[in-house]
Formats: sequence, C-alpha cells, structure tokens
Amino acid sequence: MNTAADKKPRLTTSAMIASIAGEGQRVKAAPFGKALVELAANRPDIVGMTADLAKYTDLHLFAQAYPDRFHQMGMAEQLLMGAAGGMAKEGLIPFATTYAVFGTRRAYDFIHQVIAEENLNVKMCCALPGLTTGYGPSHQATEDLAMMRGIPGLTIIDPCDALDIEQAVPQMAAHNGPVYMRLLRGNVPLVLDEYDYTFELGKAKRLVDGNDVLFISSGFMTMRALEVATALRADNIGAAVLHCPTIKPLDVDTILAEAGARPRLVVVAENHSVVGGLGEAVASALLQNGVQPARFRLAGLPDAYLDAGALPTLHDRYGISTQALTARTRNWLA
Repeated sequence: MNTAADKKPRLTTSAMIASIAGEGQRVKAAPFGKALVELAANRPDIVGMTADLAKYTDLHLFAQAYPDRFHQMGMAEQLLMGAAGGMAKEGLIPFATTYAVFGTRRAYDFIHQVIAEENLNVKMCCALPGLTTGYGPSHQATEDLAMMRGIPGLTIIDPCDALDIEQAVPQMAAHNGPVYMRLLRGNVPLVLDEYDYTFELGKAKRLVDGNDVLFISSGFMTMRALEVATALRADNIGAAVLHCPTIKPLDVDTILAEAGARPRLVVVAENHSVVGGLGEAVASALLQNGVQPARFRLAGLPDAYLDAGALPTLHDRYGISTQALTARTRNWLA
C-alpha cells in the first residue's frame, strides 16, 4: 500500500549536483581540461592522472588529446598520489585529479610524506570542494583547506570562476613545488573578465571598492560577494570585494592594506567550514599585525556535518547563497 510519504517527490540526480551557475549566467565548459590540453601541447613533461574520475574532473579531454600521457589509477587515491610523486621524481609534472574528499581525507598521508615533504612538482586538482554537491558529508569537502593548510610548503588555490582556472593552470605548472587546487568542473561561471582581473599566484586582487563593507573572499563566494555588493549598492551601501584565490601563501600585505584602509565591516566569505579556512587565516593575519577592523565576521559553512539535498536549498540553509549573504550582511551592519 502506498503511503503519503511514498508519494513525496524525490530529488533527482541533476538537482543533487546542479551547477553553481545562476540562471542565465555566462559559463564556460570544462575550463580546467581545456587549459591543460592547451598547455600540454608544448609541455611533454605534463602528464594527467586520475582515480577513476576523468569524466567528472574534466581530465577526459586530456586523455583524448594525449592518451599516451594519461594514467588511470583506478579507485585508489593513495596509489594515485604515491604514483604522482614517483613521476615527479622522474622529472614529469603530473596533474592528479579526483574528488576533494578523496584526495584529502583518504590520501592525506601520501600527500604529506611522499609529495610535500620532498617538495615534488605534483599538481592536485580536486573537484566538489566545500558545498558544491548535494550528496552529503561523504562527498562534501568542507574541511579540505584546513587539512591542506597544515602541510608545510603546499600552495593552495581556490579559484572563483572559469577565467581563474584557465589562468591558474599554466602558473601551477610553472611553480616549483606541490599545488592543491579546488576544482570547479563542468559548466563553470565566467565572472572575473568583467573586472579587469588577471590571476597571479600568491596575489589577492580588489575587484570593486566601497566604504561600508569589505568582503574578503575565495572560490565561488567571490562571485556571491560581487552579487551582494550590487544588491547593497541599491541602498547606498558601499561594498568592496577583495578576491583571494591563493589561500596559501596568503597575500597578507594586500589584506592588511585593504582591512586597515578605513573603518568598515570586514566579512570573510568562503565555501568552507569556519574552522581552519580563509576566515581564520585572515583573522590571524589581522591580529598578529595589529590591524583591527571596525567589525569582523565569518560567512562560511558551520562546524557541522551538512545535509544532503539540492544545492540552492543548501546554500540558503547554510547562509552562502546571494540572498542569504545579503541578509546576513545587512544584519551585521545594523
């Protein structure tokens, strides 16, 4: 017998893994895969590796273009990172892809001991960072930045959009040492080209200025912060947005200059737990250098195991949607 509960509509797969792009927003398909293919055309030392997730990290484009330089390691993330370290020792530059939860939680010791301790040229590109999937804690990498920030010498990138990713890929390859990048895959929003922006490894960039609020943000939360700034402007509230795509090493000089420029509310917005991510890194930098903003708030994910569900619902629930962040900022300004 069917009950009322049986008749409730179920979330479809498409709803669970919906794009972070808003309706009608400009997007670029597979910017990481396309950028890597283009770079590798003149770089025979670049190889692609994955743990059975080429299609879901856009590395399948590399596999199609350079099948002899593509290595499918199977569902074994520790083997993926260990083998990537071995290839780097032989002078290659492996770009290793998987989901962020698997690349960090499952393979952490291999990254720490095999790759980072020896400063090897492994570039780890890990999809589904933070709350970019609705499949619950098993797939939501809400603590990856906290884990990876603790590894000495590891460079960490949290790109905002397709432009960030396209420009980051060659700079990752040119950087001497291990890099961890939070990967946005599939149809990725295109935003930063409207702000005369160029990605520079290790540098934060102010995109817009304002006298009342300073958003310091990374990842797709920079996109959200820009949308909030537009919404606040309608009420004559000026909001600046400082995009920090490099989490480590953090551009402390620029953060101090922006936060200390004038009295205003400072909001750190990130797609990560409020524990151990960009927010705490910025707070530490301000405190250690004696810069005290008028008010300081963290707009990140809670220190909790998050629910499963459709992304728009979850982003509203946890305060990182544009509407939710706008409301939170208004309350903090009141």
